[in-house]
Amino acid sequence: MIRPIDPDADAHLIPQLAAMMVAAVAGGASIGFMAGYSQADALLWWNARFRAARVADIIILVAETAGAVTGTVTLVPAAMPNQPHRADVAKMMVAPQAQRQGVGAALLAAVEDLARGMGRTTLVLDTISGSAAARLYERGGWERVGEIPAYARMPDGTMAPTTVYTKRL
Repeated sequence: MIRPIDPDADAHLIPQLAAMMVAAVAGGASIGFMAGYSQADALLWWNARFRAARVADIIILVAETAGAVTGTVTLVPAAMPNQPHRADVAKMMVAPQAQRQGVGAALLAAVEDLARGMGRTTLVLDTISGSAAARLYERGGWERVGEIPAYARMPDGTMAPTTVYTKRL
């Protein structure tokens, strides 16, 4: 099941989300954090994200199977007056035990549906070029806009190119 979190009622999910993030970084995912990222760091980060969701700056979707968090993705609606049609898709993660089972594709479809329901017609995201995530986005009909060389650091510190994608809904 994929659903938007309720920042107050779903605070109990924060430790699971944090553990999934720590596992993703330890597994080499380039989601903004470096090797050694701890559960304590992730708890602080997720608490801040829930605060942002509480004031509707972001909408966090969570995938759950039998009460366990199996994935997440965040929609970040553009806030500027000339951008009511736009949103960014951020921090998509799938728990290691749920990978290659359709969770990522389901999260992507759900965040697109959420954006569509909010009247957002242009979505943007970025990911490490050539990654499994890049292949997922391309299979999902996302258009490759371009690549930025040496844009992001992998958790081990090596530089990697990032591909920017867009999708018109």
